[in-house]
Amino acid sequence: MKILVTGSKGQLGQSFREMSVSYNNYQFLFTDKEELDITDEGAVNMFFKKNKPECIINCAGYTDVDRAEQEMAEAKLQNARGAAILSEAAAGIKALMIQISTDYVFDGKSHRPYTEHDSASPRSVYGKTKLDGEVEVILNSTRSVIIRTSWLYAPYGHNFVKTILQKARTEKELRVVCDQIGAPTYAPDLAKAVCDMLPAIPSKIRGEIYHYSNEGVCSWYDLAKAIADIKGLDCDIAPVMSKEYKTAAARPHYSVLDKSRIKKEYRLKIPYWRDGLYRCLERL
Repeated sequence: MKILVTGSKGQLGQSFREMSVSYNNYQFLFTDKEELDITDEGAVNMFFKKNKPECIINCAGYTDVDRAEQEMAEAKLQNARGAAILSEAAAGIKALMIQISTDYVFDGKSHRPYTEHDSASPRSVYGKTKLDGEVEVILNSTRSVIIRTSWLYAPYGHNFVKTILQKARTEKELRVVCDQIGAPTYAPDLAKAVCDMLPAIPSKIRGEIYHYSNEGVCSWYDLAKAIADIKGLDCDIAPVMSKEYKTAAARPHYSVLDKSRIKKEYRLKIPYWRDGLYRCLERL
């Protein structure tokens, strides 16, 4: 199978690049904006005509949650229009489209893990544009899967884990939000799950949504404490409420994803979040 991975310089894209050496039965094509601008319809069509990928894993997109509140047009261009162009091109060559989405499509008012059947109601521009991207894929593709994930991090790129680690090494005290609850996801675990799923994805599948994150639940405060504890850092991490830590974009207070469907249909064994964190921190 020839697989195109877009956004290959991002956290998840780089994770697929690392994972690719373990999957010799797949031929990977890795692109980032320099090689393929997913918002350029002509460039995408030309690339697909030349390379004929059988599967597209779309890891590209606008991911700066707070800046998206001011750069709405750019966020919509990358997250919605880019997904539309890719899914239309994929449909043209009957390729499978895998769209990576987010827990931020939910408003966070639930008190139980969100299933794929729960109504989406994003609170931020980022969440809205990612939801728009999901809709575009469902409407335009002939074969498609949407995978929502949460609190993604990796040894590379910009993410909460690396930020906290850097600050905990240089500062004596940190204040971290304790009333936002979710599940961290180690990007290499997600990349492996997608690669393992591929042979089992039905030939006739369209717009099916799955949830994936590492197992377990924590707050951002719990995650920060775990980072400091695992690395043995002498930093006092204090819990604060969201109202004390203002951000441009509203975050869901609870965005735990129910992973029952993906585990059952693809027989996935998902690692615990702290185990994924330990493996990441070993590399930092």
